[in-house]
Amino acid sequence: MPHDQDINQSAVSPLSFGGDASADPLKEKVAQLNARYKHHSATAVLERALKDEDVGKLTMVSSFGAESVALLHLAAMVDRTIPVLFVDTEMLFTETLEYQIEVAERLNLQNLQIIRASQVSLEVEDPDGTLHQRDTDACCSLRKTRPLQKALRGYDGWITGRKRFQAGTRAALEFFEVEDFTGRIKVNPLAHWAPEDVKSYMEENNLPRHPLVAKGYPSIGCAPCTSPVKPGEDPRSGRWRGQDKTECGIHFENGKMVRKGVNA
Repeated sequence: MPHDQDINQSAVSPLSFGGDASADPLKEKVAQLNARYKHHSATAVLERALKDEDVGKLTMVSSFGAESVALLHLAAMVDRTIPVLFVDTEMLFTETLEYQIEVAERLNLQNLQIIRASQVSLEVEDPDGTLHQRDTDACCSLRKTRPLQKALRGYDGWITGRKRFQAGTRAALEFFEVEDFTGRIKVNPLAHWAPEDVKSYMEENNLPRHPLVAKGYPSIGCAPCTSPVKPGEDPRSGRWRGQDKTECGIHFENGKMVRKGVNA
């Protein structure tokens, strides 16, 4: 078990588009990083990525969701001062907000940054708080994607909790990858973990579980767009139920914002 666990188009790096690794310096760098750390554990990848000049300045993004505590714990063991970005959409469950406080205190996270959409943007684009009822993509963009992309502008890359088992599009996910459109590097320390690895790590380290997991929420987003999941259903079926949408849009895959597939 591997126990270590608003987009500004004018700022987009041309290195993030097309071409093979040999013709693209950023892709070549990522290929070298994957070769360098191919056989390392999640902890080693995380620890060395934070020190590797080829990776650059990193931050971590966490939703404080159902499985987030595993990667947060790993990060805290490596460096409690890692910047951790938490996007408060102001539509999250009360349980998520309380859990975020509990986990941050428990792990002594010393550089937690709460990201929110500007009040001006909210007043202009969603004055009555009902945008999610009319256009979920627009709501996700307003309250999550754009605020996060703005917060990430000061970093060369970011650490995610993405794993191969979460989707067919992630079956070949590596520790390091180029983020389409931005020229940043994504670091995925848990890429090779299986579901049982996450569960065992949380149990062995006595980590607190998100209270909504026990109530039938294996995947947790904003309250208006998340519903309980019945036994036998896909874990992501409770997100935007009844819509052709399973991703908020913070991740890009194959050159486009992901809208289909099981993408956590």
